[in-house]
Amino acid sequence: MRPGKAARMNLSAPIRNAGGVLLCLCAGPAWASPHRAHPGGALSWTAPGGVSGSLPWNIVVLLTLLTLLPALLLAMTPFARLLVVFHFLRQALGTQSTPSNQTLIGLALILTLFLMQPVLNSIQQSAVAPYEEGRVDAMEAIERGAQPLRLFMLKFAREKDLGLFLELAKEPRPARPEDVAMRVVVPAYILSELKAGFQIGAALYLPFLVVDMVVAAITTSVGMLQLPPVVISTPLKILLFVMVDGWNLLVGSLLKSFS
Repeated sequence: MRPGKAARMNLSAPIRNAGGVLLCLCAGPAWASPHRAHPGGALSWTAPGGVSGSLPWNIVVLLTLLTLLPALLLAMTPFARLLVVFHFLRQALGTQSTPSNQTLIGLALILTLFLMQPVLNSIQQSAVAPYEEGRVDAMEAIERGAQPLRLFMLKFAREKDLGLFLELAKEPRPARPEDVAMRVVVPAYILSELKAGFQIGAALYLPFLVVDMVVAAITTSVGMLQLPPVVISTPLKILLFVMVDGWNLLVGSLLKSFS
């Protein structure tokens, strides 16, 4: 096999897993038995567990889940933390629109896919594959698939945030972390991710702020009032960031923060 072909196959594996998870959650007609027509003309399908349903209704469910996919991506993955940190970096460098929003979002998506691949593989093995083989029904597949995602979010959700939403939901404190409901885990996780992103962004901002202050002090002391300090400090900050191989250090530190 050629190296290029192998690379394409490796890249497509997590994408196939993500697609399988989405189809599993909506119990779509991908694994249905041959269609048959109802007297009214509507098509029906039969899932591996023996549950039949209307094909148009399942298409509506699938399209609805596709519209909710961006919100799920933001709320249940590291995407929010990564994007917050990248925007802080751009503001600290003072480059305004470079890198562009599309570039930062694309980088955050690729890194999110890289970080979530073990979770997607676990969902594939525990939920999607048994459902395709007809060993579990749709509801059991959803419950199995939610467990690896719940464990991932619990790993990074702060206990303080979990306690807050447990109190707001008026639910008793569970005996085990695995028993926390998803309606509590998801908002607690996104709050914890936002806090972590702002902490990393603030720490990232400080060195560049020092450069701005030094340049502003020097230009003011020598009487260069006609030239804004940011015009001089921006190239210096970019040069500093490139000299220390900033992208490698930043991405490596971000990925290690999820290990």
